[in-house]
Amino acid sequence: QVQLVESGGGLAQAGGSLRLSCAASGSIFSIAAMGWHRQVPGKQRELVAIITRSGLTNYADSVKGRFTVSRDNGRNTVYLQMNSLKPEDTAVYYCVAAKGSADIYWGQGTQVTVSS
Repeated sequence: QVQLVESGGGLAQAGGSLRLSCAASGSIFSIAAMGWHRQVPGKQRELVAIITRSGLTNYADSVKGRFTVSRDNGRNTVYLQMNSLKPEDTAVYYCVAAKGSADIYWGQGTQVTVSS
């Protein structure tokens, strides 16, 4: 099992910044990718950004150029730097760690609220 603990959510004004962190513990060997999804009430959870162990990244079109995902393999931690925040970025952000397509772990979620 992999445990994921998120931190860094909260309230920001439009145009502002927040940084999310997610620390992995437990059976962390062979985690291939870590990243972030988000969900708003009544909608499906969606990919925000993902990074592989080798540093390859993928972003949702809606956050490209504003958000940056990074990973510290030594600390088993993934970060999401969110700049130029918009009210539509308001959501619960979930950390995710994947060992394979069928072996996926989720954090408990952290609320991000962006006021206009």
